[in-house]
Amino acid sequence: MTPLSWLRDKSVFIVASSALGAALMAFLLVPILGTMVSSAPGVPAALMDERIVNAVYLSVLSAALATLFSLVLGVPLAYILSRHRFPGSDVLDSLLDLSIMIPHNAAGIALLFTLSPRTPLGGSLAALGITFVDTVWGVAAVMAFVSAPFLVRSAEDAFSSIDARMEQTARSLGASRGQVFRHVTLPLSRRGILTGCLLCWARAVSEFGAVAVLAYYPKTAPVLLFDVLIGEGLQAALPITGIVLLLGVVVFALFKALNREAYP
Repeated sequence: MTPLSWLRDKSVFIVASSALGAALMAFLLVPILGTMVSSAPGVPAALMDERIVNAVYLSVLSAALATLFSLVLGVPLAYILSRHRFPGSDVLDSLLDLSIMIPHNAAGIALLFTLSPRTPLGGSLAALGITFVDTVWGVAAVMAFVSAPFLVRSAEDAFSSIDARMEQTARSLGASRGQVFRHVTLPLSRRGILTGCLLCWARAVSEFGAVAVLAYYPKTAPVLLFDVLIGEGLQAALPITGIVLLLGVVVFALFKALNREAYP
C-alpha cells in the first residue's frame, strides 16, 4: 500500500492522530538519539576517567542498595495492600505515591530535616556510626525515598492479578499463610516484582535533585554531570551524558524483555 492510498483509506482523524503521535515520538526520541550519537566518540575516553567511573559505580551501587531496601520492605507492604482492607488502608494507599509527587529538591530537604545529625533520628543513627549527609548511605536513602513506590506498585499489581482461589486451595490443603506466600503467591508474582525492581533501580540511578541536597559528595553520575556541565561546558558533559543514557537504554531493554517473557 502506497502512502497516498493509505491516506485515502484512513479517516482524517486517524491521519491527524498519527501525525500528532509521530511529532511527540520525534520530540521524545530525537534528543536522546542525537545526544547518544554525538557523545559516542568521547565515551571510550570517559570510561578511562577515574572520576567518571567512580561516579557511575556509586550510582549503580547506591541504586542497588535502594532497590534492595525497597524490595525487603516494599513487597510485604504490597501484599498487605493487595490482599487486605483495614481502617485507613485507602489513605495509606494514597500516601504511598506522595514521595514521587513532591519536587525533588523538596524531597531532599525533607530527608535532610529528618536524617541530619542535628535531628533526633539522625543523631541516634549517627551515634551508631550511620550518617547520611554526604555519604553513600545518604545517596541510597534518597534514592529509596523517591523510587520505592514504583516497586511497591508493580508488586501490588502482580499480587492483585493472582487468583485468590489458588491461595485458598493451598490453605485448605494445610499450608500456612507463610507457606502459601513462599510457594504459591511469590513464584506467581515474581515477574511483576522483578519488573518493579528494574523500575525502582532505573528511577533511583537517575535521581539528582534530592541527592544534591542531602549527599552532594561523593558524587553520583547525575551530580558529576551537572558539575561538569557548569564548570567545563557542554562538550565535556556529552560523554558522561552518553554513558548515563546508555545505562537507561540497557534497563529499558531488560524491562521490555521481561514483559515479553511474562506476556508472550
